[in-house]
Amino acid sequence: MEEYLVKDIKLWQKGEELIYWAERHMPVLMKIKERFSREKPFEGLKIGASLHVTKETAVLVRALVAGGAEVYLAPCNPLSTQDEVAAALANEGVHVYAWRGMSFEEYYSAIGKVMGIKPDITMDDGADLVTTIHKIYWNTGDKDAEMALKASGSIDIKSLVKKIKGGTEETTTGVNRLRTMEREGILLYPIIAVNESYTKYLFDNRYGTGQSTLDGIIRATNVLIAGKTVVVCGYGWCGRGIARRAKGLGAHVVVTEVDPIKALEAVFDGFTVMPLEKAAEIGDIFITATGNINVIRGEHIVKMKDGAILANAGHFNVEISLKDLKELSVKRRKIRDYVEEYELKNGKKIYLLCEGRLVNLVAAEGHPSEVMDMSFSNQALAVEYIVANEGKLEPKVYKIPDELDIRVAELKLESMGIRIDKLTEEQKKYLSSWKVGT
Repeated sequence: MEEYLVKDIKLWQKGEELIYWAERHMPVLMKIKERFSREKPFEGLKIGASLHVTKETAVLVRALVAGGAEVYLAPCNPLSTQDEVAAALANEGVHVYAWRGMSFEEYYSAIGKVMGIKPDITMDDGADLVTTIHKIYWNTGDKDAEMALKASGSIDIKSLVKKIKGGTEETTTGVNRLRTMEREGILLYPIIAVNESYTKYLFDNRYGTGQSTLDGIIRATNVLIAGKTVVVCGYGWCGRGIARRAKGLGAHVVVTEVDPIKALEAVFDGFTVMPLEKAAEIGDIFITATGNINVIRGEHIVKMKDGAILANAGHFNVEISLKDLKELSVKRRKIRDYVEEYELKNGKKIYLLCEGRLVNLVAAEGHPSEVMDMSFSNQALAVEYIVANEGKLEPKVYKIPDELDIRVAELKLESMGIRIDKLTEEQKKYLSSWKVGT
């Protein structure tokens, strides 16, 4: 098998500069890396990962390598790889199989190559690696799994599963897939749901996705956000962040939801809430952040203004119905690097960003390093936890232990020079007692 497959290994120096910048803004993960380099918790282990190949991911990979691991890295999105970073990691001896603009077959072949080395630990962002392993094991007959199996060298899947100690998952979308597998009784090994740690979703999903999504839209289009009506589909943690950042840039924000509690929260946060069918008529920019399929469909697209912009912040390119958009169009052309113009049969022109894929990672650089510092610190500690608890975890989806989550927060505050109060002994006693009342 090839040691690496990247777009151009000569890009490694530029990649080194990008990674250096990320390291300067990820002090918590760098501190964890220092400890890993002393303790070597992953000595002799192979880690297979399907992650966005970005400068922040490179800092995580370096921390794992410092801990003694041999890392094999595939992307988790065909368009999100930073080619310079991939080259830099390959130049350091990391087995990277990723480049921007991969085809469907190339993407799943890369996942297959990672499977083929029989990793001890899997790491996912979206669960494509872990679900591909399961599809092959359960013989689902899916085309993507067949491609991956071929690229793996037709690996003995049962021996692979037996070797895997556990895995980690970074995203809401991936955790949802894995919890479904757990409910159906087909999950084969334990998974740590990194996404469910407070220092991940309260910051990464809200502040990271919020800022980077608007960053991606602005880089792709250079449109003015102020004065526009921005429709945010979904008011989970990602939707909350996007809505607040759009409002901060001067937009009129409309939220669409299917959950009455989240819809009520959006109202109390000061946003207008209405059905997407109605919002379609007034929106200038539409952003999906639901993790669900076909959120924006044909019946919405035909009602949109001439010049409406469609962007997706969810993990997969399924939230905007590309099938409906194509069927409603008479002409399609690329007018900017990440902007496609669709001329509809009714004469209106609709602009799709980044082929409906993650706008923040395709048109921009993803989340700021300061946010990924916490997310990837959780990833690193989750891998260490799996190794330390080998044989003790059942094939279930686990939340990262609270003490690790709290430790990440403590380290982040420390890196920012911020101190907080501590409970007195009297206060601890009061909180643990039931006797004291009015």
